[in-house]
Amino acid sequence: MIPQEKSEAVTRGLREAFGVTTFEDIRMMTKGHTPSLVFRIVVGGSPFLLKIILLTYDPTRHFTCMKAAAEARLAPRVWHTSIEDRILITDFVEAAPLPVADALVRIPGALRRLHALPPFPRVPDHINTSCMFLMNKGPALDGFIGKFQAAKILDKGESEELFARYEQVAAVYPRHDQDMVSSHNDLFKPDNILFDGHRVWLVDWEAAFLNDRYADLAVIANLVVTNDAEEEVYLREYFGQPPDGYQLARFFLMQQIVHMFYAMAYLWLGSSGKPANHREKAPEFRDFHRRMWAGEVNLADHEMKTVYGRVHWERLLQNVGRARYNEALRIVSDRAPRL
Repeated sequence: MIPQEKSEAVTRGLREAFGVTTFEDIRMMTKGHTPSLVFRIVVGGSPFLLKIILLTYDPTRHFTCMKAAAEARLAPRVWHTSIEDRILITDFVEAAPLPVADALVRIPGALRRLHALPPFPRVPDHINTSCMFLMNKGPALDGFIGKFQAAKILDKGESEELFARYEQVAAVYPRHDQDMVSSHNDLFKPDNILFDGHRVWLVDWEAAFLNDRYADLAVIANLVVTNDAEEEVYLREYFGQPPDGYQLARFFLMQQIVHMFYAMAYLWLGSSGKPANHREKAPEFRDFHRRMWAGEVNLADHEMKTVYGRVHWERLLQNVGRARYNEALRIVSDRAPRL
């Protein structure tokens, strides 16, 4: 199972981590969408996770953030990392089902602890893989928007609506302020949130960096928050007290940034840069994310990428029609500093 060219690196990792050169059992993990080889191995009768990174990026930031999270018991214990060999070995989490009602209160507590860690490294704007990419003006963003518009993935009216709303939010949303915190940035995937029956663990830290706290909050809310009352519970668990008007407004605007980002990114990925198929109505937002949480949605599927993009696009249209949208713009504009 392990590629021949990685065999020596894995042997080194086993020796450094456990003082052995072989494992007793190995099983490839097929769940999740990662461009890495991921295995469950057994050493000394205990299970561990072995990841072999196939991409050519420098994993220094990835490993640094993961280790900090592991020390805070937010990520599984790290037994071995090698930047040169691009492998890591951690504890293996035997995942148990996490009901949405429990996730609503458990996950914001984990996020609160994550966001309180010493600051993770920053990343250049052009490699920001979170929804905040849309708020970072520059050549990378201009290039992506230009390609998206030129491809005419949305029809003319939809495209005009999307970018009119984008300009509204981008004009008022604060950047580089006190809400920049150590963030995971890849929690829209339920596979990256594991529950062992007692504790929530966050895994796959490749996208971790210093980011706006509301980005992590908003993408998880898509999965576990279904109404305004649950939103209050979710944010109260995170802030440790009922959210104030500014926090609610900031959170709501970030949700719209999330919808814009995933609509654009996944319509682009699913359509291969061609006009999208508008004939079929997208699934209802909450039902689709319920299915995602249950592991019934595979975003590696080409057609499902387009569906996911349409789900976010239609949710955005619903939300900008609410009175709360204009009120949130006003509240954030009045209070937040803009650079």
